[in-house]
Amino acid sequence: MNISKRSETILEVAILNVRPEESHAFELAFTQAQSIISSMEGYVSHELRRCIEFSGKYILLVYWQTLEAHTAGFRQSPNYEEWKKLLHHFYEPFPTVEHYENIKNMERFQCL
Repeated sequence: MNISKRSETILEVAILNVRPEESHAFELAFTQAQSIISSMEGYVSHELRRCIEFSGKYILLVYWQTLEAHTAGFRQSPNYEEWKKLLHHFYEPFPTVEHYENIKNMERFQCL
């Protein structure tokens, strides 16, 4: 995705703490779950990254066209129920999800 497109989106950030002994199963389940989220209206892209320093810790970054695409479109859809079945039992504790917007006029400093 080019920088100008990404600057117009909302970034969802979730730190996911998975029981370390279930990391492999979580990653396998996420391969299924990502097809759910990527099919949603307003979805732009996502990344799941594994922490190097802490076993079982991940960061999920999801770009949405609008905040409502995530909070209403995805979270209130039947697809979210399937997402929950696949992933939520791995989390301990349950993650905090936050949303971020781009700071205007900062795009020119990004190196993505």
